[in-house]
Amino acid sequence: MNIEKMKKQTFIVEVIDHQRSTWQGQILWVQGNKKISFRSVMEMLHLMDSVIIDGEDASREACREEGK
Repeated sequence: MNIEKMKKQTFIVEVIDHQRSTWQGQILWVQGNKKISFRSVMEMLHLMDSVIIDGEDASREACREEGK
């Protein structure tokens, strides 16, 4: 794990709905100026973790999977 990549990031989480004991909504990644939808808390945490660890490449991957 490269410590240089682990910089502080700011996320704004908007929970739109809750079904099957989990949340659905959107994350606004402030530094990357990107909004990414999530379907579960685990997916939300994975998206946030991948941005913190891998940087912008992970955000592009998530947006591609979402069809943006």
